[in-house]
Amino acid sequence: MPRSRSDAPARPVAPWVRTRLRTAPRAAASLALLVLVTAYLAAALPRAVDRYEAEGLRHDVRSAAPRDSVLELTTQPPAANLTLSRREELLAPGVLQDQRDQVRALLPQPLRTDPGQSVHGIRTVERVTGTDAWLPRPDGLPPQFVLSSPSGLTEHGTLTKGRPAAGTPRAPEAVVTAETAGALRLKPGSVVHVPGGVTPEPVAVTITGIVEPRGPESPYWAVEPLLRTPSFTPVVGEEIRYYWQAALLLSPASAPAVLSTTGEPEVYFRFTPTSDHLTGRDADRLSTALDSLSSGPDLVKVRAVVGPTAGLTTGLDTIVDAYRSMRGAIGPVVAVAVFGIGAVAAVVLAMTGGLFVARRDGELALLRSRGASLTGIGLRLLGETAVVTAPTAALALGLAVATVRPPDGGSDGIPLGPSLLAALSVALFAMLVLPVRAVVLHRRPRLHGGRNDLVTARPSPRRAVLELTLLVLAVGAVASLRLRGTSDSGDHLVSAAPVLVGAIAALVLVRIYPLPLRWLTRPARRLRGAIGPLALARAGRAPSTGMLPLLALVLALSTTAFGGSVLAGVADARDRAALLATGADARIDGPVAWTPLPEGLVASVRGTAGVRDLAPVQIEYGVSLSSPQSSSTGSTSAPLVGVDPASYARLTAGTDLGPFPAELLASTGKGGAGAVADTERVLPAVVSSTVAERLGKTPLKVVSASGTFRVKVVAVRSATPAVPGAHFVLVNGADLTHRATTTLLVTGPVDGDALRSVVKAKSRTLSVAMRGEGRAAYVNSPLQSGAEEVYLGAIGAGAGYAVVAVLLSLLHGAPERRALLARLRTMGLTRKQARRLLGLEALPQAVLAAVGGLLVGWATVPLLAPGIDLFQLALATTPGLAPLGSAPLRADPWSLLLPALAAVALTGLAAAGQAWWAGRRGSIQELRAGDAR
Repeated sequence: MPRSRSDAPARPVAPWVRTRLRTAPRAAASLALLVLVTAYLAAALPRAVDRYEAEGLRHDVRSAAPRDSVLELTTQPPAANLTLSRREELLAPGVLQDQRDQVRALLPQPLRTDPGQSVHGIRTVERVTGTDAWLPRPDGLPPQFVLSSPSGLTEHGTLTKGRPAAGTPRAPEAVVTAETAGALRLKPGSVVHVPGGVTPEPVAVTITGIVEPRGPESPYWAVEPLLRTPSFTPVVGEEIRYYWQAALLLSPASAPAVLSTTGEPEVYFRFTPTSDHLTGRDADRLSTALDSLSSGPDLVKVRAVVGPTAGLTTGLDTIVDAYRSMRGAIGPVVAVAVFGIGAVAAVVLAMTGGLFVARRDGELALLRSRGASLTGIGLRLLGETAVVTAPTAALALGLAVATVRPPDGGSDGIPLGPSLLAALSVALFAMLVLPVRAVVLHRRPRLHGGRNDLVTARPSPRRAVLELTLLVLAVGAVASLRLRGTSDSGDHLVSAAPVLVGAIAALVLVRIYPLPLRWLTRPARRLRGAIGPLALARAGRAPSTGMLPLLALVLALSTTAFGGSVLAGVADARDRAALLATGADARIDGPVAWTPLPEGLVASVRGTAGVRDLAPVQIEYGVSLSSPQSSSTGSTSAPLVGVDPASYARLTAGTDLGPFPAELLASTGKGGAGAVADTERVLPAVVSSTVAERLGKTPLKVVSASGTFRVKVVAVRSATPAVPGAHFVLVNGADLTHRATTTLLVTGPVDGDALRSVVKAKSRTLSVAMRGEGRAAYVNSPLQSGAEEVYLGAIGAGAGYAVVAVLLSLLHGAPERRALLARLRTMGLTRKQARRLLGLEALPQAVLAAVGGLLVGWATVPLLAPGIDLFQLALATTPGLAPLGSAPLRADPWSLLLPALAAVALTGLAAAGQAWWAGRRGSIQELRAGDAR
């Protein structure tokens, strides 16, 4: 019999989700805010990484010297067995233009070129001699010319005199730049003769005009500077003789004339790459495309267009490889921070779900006792959180897309997939943590009133297995990181090593947590008053779910400490490298080695504002040191540095670069012009370790421009301010035969412009190097600065999540604490005592977490330091060119202590604030008769 409408189940009076959101709007808003921040960080991170990687690649290509980045395709001219007229036809301007367009269309993606800076033409590989007697010959040597016909000369040069070149292959015409015309005494109407290669008759090139380059630093002119500026070149023989090198810019119609010269002509096509479209994801494709163009399938296609002898020359592949190397070194270091802050965020979200479950524990237990199924409860809780988290995560994704834009500010360029996946992961985790936790806790009926605290809790076998699994993973990750380093960017277990170490430490702290409480309970009983014993008893009865706050704090503190140590290590490496390069706050040198500084410079520099001290030194490079041990070992060389012991000892002490007492280099009293004949005098010397091994214990005779004498090692140091290398010999400058100050080391916060003005007033050839400017030069890549910003963001996010963890931990037991304070106030508890009680109750776990985080951070850095080298992140150069060989990771005391102390102080302040707020509220609700609490 069919059921009537009256027999159908009654529809609920109010929907579950809407009712719950209306009854707890603040909880829903808090969850939405936490999800918004977490999802935004998760969605913005891949976009930020993609952005700084794209900026880094574009910067490297854009800032490279034009001759290092251009693609130059060269080929031999038409075969010599063809008639001259046929060869000239194949080199006509239209033919070369068509070949250039075809080659440009064959360039594989992501290679793109700038047509405005691309050039093609014919040139002589070997320079040809100008035979005219009227051409300048400084030392009797005739000038030599490059004959070149670059396309687009009218667009890249301004005609200042004469007319544009036209001509024919039989009567070639050319123009020259203003600098070439001035140096070679050329003018419109001049005729330059060069030797002919086909007939004995020379080839006459008529100069028709003078041009001024537009944008002389542009790739058009910068790749071959000789086209713009003549070169005064030396010829080294028995004596040094000079001659001029210059370029004659032939018209495209006259270009085939080079076939009639002795200059070995070649056809060239030069393409200037653009970088505005490149992203970090294009680096591998770009490297593959360059390999294919250099010696692959694309080179075959190009040769089919321009000739079988075509070959590509470029330094762009070196630039891309250097970028990939730096990215490969920086990426895993950044991944360590990402894993750390991701773990902290996950724990905080889990804490939020635990707080909501704890607040609704009675409600859910009542539903279970009245027959509600776990599936029904889980689905309803999932609906509650989904309504809040799904739109919030979508909003966070939109904010990340709106705020983290591509490098060019456009609307595309950064893929949406990684950000979408990250925001979706945060939303799913936030949605599932509440229903899953509730279902797990209420899967079977529970007795009311049983203790569930850290002191009485007994770990289950499953938890023991989980802890052992984490321990094995942590040991494996640390061992792998120490052995292999961060070279394998795909090994996420290695990047998660600090997180795993922090998780193991938190689990150990949870297990030993009851022990210090028991140790403190006994002496606390002897104290006057009940606040101390009561606070310790309350701390011991903290719920067993308190492991999550402890884990969150330990992970946050260890992540912050690790990130702070990384940033401190980067800063220290840059400071050290800049100091090794300059030797002091400022360094003044001559234009070449062994150039004495002008008279009066020391006094002028000493009077400059900000100068605290000066150390004049005399440096002679390449002094030969023959080994006294064996004649078969040959000789080596090292810089000989003559110093003023007093000022130089102050400098070494201030910079911590091989400090030594001034008495070690006490003067022998035998120096100056009067000691020329005394070649057997022995000078005390401070040397490097390698030089000390070379010299031995016997005084070694040194023959140098500063004099001839013997040196005896009195101290060995690893570094010294005067020279950046690992080889040096320091002696007292007063004992040298020929004295001259060649370098001035300045100490103090002197202004670079002011110092350069003082030096320039004495000589315009001197160079001034500032330590601060050298340090700034080590940060020249967006790849480095972007990675540092990620680490700064990780430190800030870790601190923020630590604050949230502390607040959630206190809110977890807030109702119980309010009830306790209300009852104790009826027994005479004052507000001051209430603040002390809550503060002392919260401090044990906070102190334990702070000590744990400090110890984990302190232990993690030396554990992982052998596998992490901060060189690429710190220094924008290659290891062989940097003053430092490596930049190891070291623990930073401030990064360890400050977060730990801040966590304890924050916990105390939050507990005091909770007591103050509870004191302002009435006690009627907490003291109701029959209250189950």
